[in-house]
Amino acid sequence: MVLCKILIEFGIPKKIVNLIKMSLTETYSRVRAGKNVSDRFPIRNGLKQGDGLSPMLFNFALEYTIRRVHLNQDGLKLNGTHQLLAYADDVNILVGSIHTLKENAEALIAATREIGLEVSADKTKYMVMSRDQNAERIHSVRTDNSTFERVEEFKYLGTALTNQNSTAEEMKSRLRSGGACCHSVQNLLFSRLLFKNLKIKMYRNIILPVVLYRCETWLLTIREERKLRVFENMVLRRMFGPRMDEITGEWRRLRDEELNDLYSSPNIVRVIKSRRMRWAVHVARVGEERGVYRVLVGKPERKRPLGRHRHRLVNNIRRTLMSAVMNRVPGHAGNFLTSCKPVSFSRRTVHHGVSK
Repeated sequence: MVLCKILIEFGIPKKIVNLIKMSLTETYSRVRAGKNVSDRFPIRNGLKQGDGLSPMLFNFALEYTIRRVHLNQDGLKLNGTHQLLAYADDVNILVGSIHTLKENAEALIAATREIGLEVSADKTKYMVMSRDQNAERIHSVRTDNSTFERVEEFKYLGTALTNQNSTAEEMKSRLRSGGACCHSVQNLLFSRLLFKNLKIKMYRNIILPVVLYRCETWLLTIREERKLRVFENMVLRRMFGPRMDEITGEWRRLRDEELNDLYSSPNIVRVIKSRRMRWAVHVARVGEERGVYRVLVGKPERKRPLGRHRHRLVNNIRRTLMSAVMNRVPGHAGNFLTSCKPVSFSRRTVHHGVSK
């Protein structure tokens, strides 16, 4: 059994490996359709669906496969590191050319085939991220018996990635998901029978997590911040309802200042900035040897083109930090990666950034 050999190679005690082998051999299943149950049939390959041990065994198998893959060293470099990203069953290969992509994909397919895993060609896509959109105008890449389609954007780990490396499409997708989530609970959120504090808790615990997924790495412009505020004010106006004008005696919708007084919590833009600073504190503490630190402070190895340069995430974090600690902790905002390491500074700065 290949899986048992993999577990032994990772140092799992042989007694535990034998117990796992006993639980996976000679297993049978039945299929239920309504009130009818089929005859039992044997399971000859794969793991038990729904078993808590299955994800861990799959991770061992995939980790074993990735370690055996010999990638072409002509891949994409970031601070001298060749990138092969894997999370659960989602694998991402970063390369510098179509030829290298074919070689590395074939190496990965061959390594997974040795232990009984298969790469789903229908779910596998490739994308070219280049300033020259006319480069590599190939609509599909063929490797052995698999064909990979070229796309301009796709979802990876719940995040929308585009060939322009823009967060605008991701933010639009998050706002659409937040609108759908708001619509699913509108009977409770817009009810006149619930207290205001309960509605605010529902908004912060149900809708905001959907909208702000992965917001720590968003590069927000003033226009995008305005869109986020418009979305939040729209939800809050429907939550709190209209107000009668004391002069005209007519019902009118609440103004932005009135919404801020009723909400009495940090707005959505300040929440994003707070999370961004907390994430920067975490990255500063993990140390320079970790990949996330090198990605944050890394600079392009090639020469930048002419014209206005796009702001990097580190610039966005530094600008937020400078506005939060100005006239409070002088000298710390310049190099935030060293100033975020003391615990007292990080907590004070993050709290001030939220409540400002």
